[in-house]
Amino acid sequence: MPEVLLLRSASSILRTVFLSRLLPGGPGCVRKLSLNLQYQQDVRRNVRSSLTNVQTLSEESLNRAPQLSSPVKAKDAQVESPEETLWTTRADGRVRLRMDPSFAQPPYTVHQMFYNALDKYRDLSALGFKRQGTWEYISYFQYYLLARKAAKGFLKLGLERAHSVAILGFNSPEWFFSAVGTVFAGGIVTGIYTTSSPEACQYIAHDCCANVIMVDEQKQLEKILKIWKNLPHLKAVVIYREPPPRKMANVYTMEEFMELGNEVPEEALDTIINAQQPNECCVLVYTSGTTGNPKGVMLSQDNITWTARYGSQAGDIQPAEVQQEVVVSYLPLSHIAAQIYDLWTGIQWGAQVCFAEPDALKGSLVNTLREVEPTSHMGVPRVWEKIMERIQEVAAQSGFIWRKMLLWAMSVTLEQNLTCPWSDLKPFTTRLADYLVLAKVRQALGFARCQKNFYGAAPMTAETQRFFLGLNIRLYAGYGLSETSGPHFMSSPYNYRLYSSGKVVPGCRVKLLNQDAEGIGEICLWGRTIFMGYLNMEDKTCEAIDADGWLHTGDAGHLDADGFLYITGRLKELIITAGGENVPPLPIEEAVKTELPIISNAMLIGDQRKFLSMLLTLKCTLDPDTSDPTDNLSEQAVEFCRRVGSKATTVPEIVGRKDEAVYQAIEEGIQRVNKNAAARPYYIQKWAILERDFSISGGELGPTMKLKRLIVLEKYKDIIDSFYQEQKK
Repeated sequence: MPEVLLLRSASSILRTVFLSRLLPGGPGCVRKLSLNLQYQQDVRRNVRSSLTNVQTLSEESLNRAPQLSSPVKAKDAQVESPEETLWTTRADGRVRLRMDPSFAQPPYTVHQMFYNALDKYRDLSALGFKRQGTWEYISYFQYYLLARKAAKGFLKLGLERAHSVAILGFNSPEWFFSAVGTVFAGGIVTGIYTTSSPEACQYIAHDCCANVIMVDEQKQLEKILKIWKNLPHLKAVVIYREPPPRKMANVYTMEEFMELGNEVPEEALDTIINAQQPNECCVLVYTSGTTGNPKGVMLSQDNITWTARYGSQAGDIQPAEVQQEVVVSYLPLSHIAAQIYDLWTGIQWGAQVCFAEPDALKGSLVNTLREVEPTSHMGVPRVWEKIMERIQEVAAQSGFIWRKMLLWAMSVTLEQNLTCPWSDLKPFTTRLADYLVLAKVRQALGFARCQKNFYGAAPMTAETQRFFLGLNIRLYAGYGLSETSGPHFMSSPYNYRLYSSGKVVPGCRVKLLNQDAEGIGEICLWGRTIFMGYLNMEDKTCEAIDADGWLHTGDAGHLDADGFLYITGRLKELIITAGGENVPPLPIEEAVKTELPIISNAMLIGDQRKFLSMLLTLKCTLDPDTSDPTDNLSEQAVEFCRRVGSKATTVPEIVGRKDEAVYQAIEEGIQRVNKNAAARPYYIQKWAILERDFSISGGELGPTMKLKRLIVLEKYKDIIDSFYQEQKK
């Protein structure tokens, strides 16, 4: 097999250059995660000393704690008052659970879930964090003690039943045990996005009646200080990554806060825990507010514990006694997807959760992935797209032989995964490609041990899914909303179909309303995942939940013969032209991005208009400090320009000078998309390239990179109007 030896030799020589370029540190170097300077100052008294104190507790003191909590361990919670309704808008309300007779799992509280986990996972590592360049770990038993101590701290600060603790900070051990401690203390966990303005923070903190707000740094503290006078329920603020700039009344460091709990008897906390019911609210998730003010989605203890168990089982998450799952926490915990996946599912199955650095999405995530080597990973589509673009850029800069090897390996692997996705008997060429090339790429990305890769929260292009299939990385989709506690449909290694969102989670139900000739209708959902209601919004709650308890999602989709769900778009996003044609925008937008690899975002326009038009943005590099788009084209975009005869390397060179070669290539691509359209009303007749890519800071994208269409329509109104004004002339 001389050709095999030759390929292998070439691989070993070339892969070092290629793979090292995937890492921000360059060849021969794995850049260490940036360390928060505050962690390196021994004089700082912060939560890290609290963690260390827990880790060095004597065995005697560790053994004493479970005896204090044992009265609440075995008691199965009984849902009281069966006459209660299926929804409520009161924070202190209770609901009737949607019990399926064929799947009648008894409800239980968050504390019962955690305490049961202690029996099995007591000494396993629960939380991993980086301190002074070294990974340190907190066991499940220590995690439980920290949560109890935080709970007592909240009680001392005056946390009232059914009032909130709002958390405004990046993912960390403090976020986790503060959240769990809030629930133990009878409060409601409310996450706030770190990118929120002071005004947005004020709306949420006021709406949820926050008694305490946790912040991770001075920047977030300043936001709260500006609005504190408008928050009548706020009693204290705790800052945990940095000290406050000066001593202030009712502002505590994490260490001060944790010490407050010593004044509250363990029996007082146990009394509160004993009184909790599974049908009471324990989590508030605020929607991104793309239409009006954010809505507070109330999730019960049963929503959390049931979904953490059965939603994750549907995704083939393993209990630690079979295999301890290792995950990296980096997506915003104020979003339900990250919170249910990282926080609550971790407790249910004894996973090890390792925290990325706050600059994870600015480049350091790959370092954390390489060091941790997760067994399961979740990313929103934009994260996967950025990984894809980085690999494409590195490949374009690599030597001819390696580039050809990568393309060959991905080609044969993609073909195998498309034609025989379930076959265990891989052809020799496919196994060779994986051994020589693809396994090394996955290792460079930190996915050497990763068996399950998930995505959700937004649609993913076919191009991205096929790209990762070519790397032998199958991306498993989930479908759900904040209002379904996260996943209501899940894909897994045993339930997978390309481009689908998986099958309904066992114990849940789905029906499609007002189906058209193609079987597409509104997706309606029922089950233990369905939320309690919108806080203080009865009208919105009644719009979402019908008299029989079905949640009307507003999403359109269809089910195939095997029960796999395919999302076709939002009903509210459906474009109805002046001629009465119903046009779903997503398929057309995806077709344009697939046809034109220079395009980053494409948004179709035409509601109540005579024809369809489109706004386009170009792929460009991101500012490493702010993650905002720059004027510089990405490597893939530059390659596209070269291919069509343009020397442009920046967005202004193309848009400002109306680069003839690029504009002509885009027009030809649009015409190819039109040629494949179902009918003439689906043609894109006019388009424009915007001077800046969409971004969170620009307002066009939400925190999970979801397109805010109404914001885009308003922001670029003049450009859009010009499409149709010209038509009148």
